Amino acid sequence: MPKHQRRHGKFWPWVRSMIWEKAQELYQMERAKGMGEDFKGLTATRKELREGGYFYMAKLIVLRNLWREKKGLPSIEEEETLHE
Repeated sequence: MPKHQRRHGKFWPWVRSMIWEKAQELYQMERAKGMGEDFKGLTATRKELREGGYFYMAKLIVLRNLWREKKGLPSIEEEETLHE
């Protein structure tokens, strides 16, 4: 089926937006670590997020959290706060 005729699903468009958001968050967290008070909250382009591996890491985190949510388990972030 040609790309322009494909039907858009409900799951991946929603998940993909969550992945991009998480990738941006990972990028900013890493930038903020080294800059301290000089950090200005700059955002990266999608190309930078992909090349820097942020998109891939975000994809793993988001999909793992969705799986854990489906199984009734706490998310990775929630679990980390429980163990602190």
